Amino acid sequence: MRYLHTMLRVRNLDTAMKFYRDALGLKEVRRVDNDKGRFTLVFLCAPEDEGLFKAAPQNRGAPLVELTYNWDEEKYGEDRYFGHLAYEVDDIYATCDRLMKAGITINRPPRDGNMAFVRSPDLHSIELLQKGEPKPPAEPWTSMPNTGHW
Repeated sequence: MRYLHTMLRVRNLDTAMKFYRDALGLKEVRRVDNDKGRFTLVFLCAPEDEGLFKAAPQNRGAPLVELTYNWDEEKYGEDRYFGHLAYEVDDIYATCDRLMKAGITINRPPRDGNMAFVRSPDLHSIELLQKGEPKPPAEPWTSMPNTGHW
C-alpha cells in the first residue's frame, strides 16, 4: 500500500489557491474540470515532490493535496471539509475481501475494478485505488450496492 493524496473540499477555489499555492508554496500539477459533475479538482504537491510527480503517470507519482471545488454552493459542516485519505493497493479485490473479513464495511465497492471507499472507526473516509490498470469487473463487487456514506 502507498499513500496517494488527501482530498479537501473548498468553498472558493481562488481563495484556496491563494492559500495553498501562493502562501504555502504548493505547486499545481493537475486540474480536472468536470462539466457534467459540476466540480473542479486541483492537485497540488510540495515543491520537493514535483519531480516525483513528473516521473510517474497521472496523479500517483507524489503525495498530493486534492482540492475539490463543487460549482454549486453546498453547506458543509466542519466535519465535511475534510474529504478522504487515498491509498494505492496491489489488488483492490483482495484488499476489500480482507477488510470485509475483518468486519469492515465496504461503503463504495470496487465495481469498476479501480476504486473503493471504506470508513475508519472515527468515520474518516479512506479511498482505495487499484495500482496500474483497473481490474476487470467481477462479482461479488459488480452487483454490490453502496452502504452508508464515504
